[in-house]
Amino acid sequence: MRILVIHGPNLNLLGEREPEIYGSFSLDDINKKLKKIAKENKIEITIIQSNHEGDIVDVIGNARDITDAIIINPAAYTHTSIAIRDAILASQVPTLEVHLSNIYAREDFRSTSLIAPVAVGQISGFGSESYTLAMYAALNLKGKRRGKK
Repeated sequence: MRILVIHGPNLNLLGEREPEIYGSFSLDDINKKLKKIAKENKIEITIIQSNHEGDIVDVIGNARDITDAIIINPAAYTHTSIAIRDAILASQVPTLEVHLSNIYAREDFRSTSLIAPVAVGQISGFGSESYTLAMYAALNLKGKRRGKK
């Protein structure tokens, strides 16, 4: 199984940026945990972080035939990016949306996700464990392309 993990804008600042909301762990801490789970479950994992919408769209588009599942924390693009939404839909790769904080308990604008309607599920509010939960959920998606039973 192959899983693509995409960290969106400003997640490279984890541990420094608003630790009261996002926690004191770093992106490297999250990635180490994901790689450990991948190794234990014989999963091939690719992890990227980008602050640029077009780069994220390109990675999703290129994942279509080489990835079994996508785990994405689109960060601020959750609420603004039709391009990322459309890339996920076009890829037909089962996608899990992840957020460290509970986006529904924050500012009103954060409670609208353009990604959720094209994702197979969303995990939010569990800090770095949101990614861990998504990894285990992704294991259950093997062979399940969007639109296919």
